[in-house]
Amino acid sequence: MWSAWFAIPFWQRVLGAFVLGISIGLLDADFAQQLKPLGDLFIKAISMIVAPLIFCAIVSAIVQLQGKQGAAALATKTIGWFLLTAVIASIIGLIIGSTLTISPQAELLAAADYQDKLVPSPTEVLLNFIPSNPFAALAQGNVLQIIVFAAFIGVAIRQLGEVATPFAAAIQAATQVMFRVTKMVLELTPLGVLGLMAWVVGHFGLTALLPLGSFIGAIYLACVIHMVLVYGAMVRFGAGMSPLHFFKQVFSAQLVAYTTCSSYGTLPAAHQAVTEKLGVKASTAGFVLPLGATINMDGCGGIYPAIAAIFIAQLYGISLDWFDYLLITLTATLASIGTAGVPGTAMVMLTVTLSTVGLPLEGIAFIAAVDRILDMIRTMTNVTGDMAVAVVVDKSNQEVA
Repeated sequence: MWSAWFAIPFWQRVLGAFVLGISIGLLDADFAQQLKPLGDLFIKAISMIVAPLIFCAIVSAIVQLQGKQGAAALATKTIGWFLLTAVIASIIGLIIGSTLTISPQAELLAAADYQDKLVPSPTEVLLNFIPSNPFAALAQGNVLQIIVFAAFIGVAIRQLGEVATPFAAAIQAATQVMFRVTKMVLELTPLGVLGLMAWVVGHFGLTALLPLGSFIGAIYLACVIHMVLVYGAMVRFGAGMSPLHFFKQVFSAQLVAYTTCSSYGTLPAAHQAVTEKLGVKASTAGFVLPLGATINMDGCGGIYPAIAAIFIAQLYGISLDWFDYLLITLTATLASIGTAGVPGTAMVMLTVTLSTVGLPLEGIAFIAAVDRILDMIRTMTNVTGDMAVAVVVDKSNQEVA
């Protein structure tokens, strides 16, 4: 029985739970509302893994850069481009997300555990990046402080070299353990979606689901704009290549990314596209593309959490200010480095962003069922960014040589 259940593709299990939850809510509202603890269990499980996952994964990512012989300059250029496009992706997401107009559900606002925050001064913002107690930051789930502390640990391990090898190995092993725990927790997604959607429909009716269409449209629009304008400008001005030529030659790899929803699974197609069709050196492609599949998440870590946060805030009738937008941009950009290698990256990233801004995690249930549709364009965006950076970095290296 269980083997048959797990043989069903994950997205189909989630979609089936979504439909079943809605059906239960329509058929028996009282019983449906009693299923909410299933959703609460899922939300608590997701929250449980965020802090240790971010810490271990970021330290591990920094340490792994050490093993790339002669790649310091290449790594600097590559990561610099990835971070720049991630910031731009977040800004595009915020702009497109701000155009969404969703009627807030008044009763959802009452259900949300949300309190207005006082806007801190610029000095307080800067000081809050550094944890006075890193263990407290881990315990409280202060994502930005966890990221900063993890970065210090990763850099220290690299500087110490061989003497820190045992600790580095332990961190990398812990990262793999957390990836496995994350995979286990994400298997609860159908259960959580079932409980939360049954409760939502049983308590609020089908009107609560109407805004999903505009949300999907906003994600696709933002991803297309990012690919055409940002990546197009990169290859045009950074590599002197026609954007039309670039997109024509990488189209086959984009299709693989769109259909498989896997950056790693698209690596062979992407490598072939940039080396055989665009003339990128195999050594450059062999470094940039795998690194991009690990840390470059413009679709999952930039556009998606930005729009999703605004969508959920509007759904619950919660207003966001400039400081919230700043936190969304910073969190989405930095945390994407730590969560990119995790199955279900976008959901983990969204949890991080919602927690940082103080939005209700229950909002994930509204968009989990359509995640497969969104994941297709997100992955296509990520892979296109990897290929664009490979072209630009290779051109830069040729000019230096």
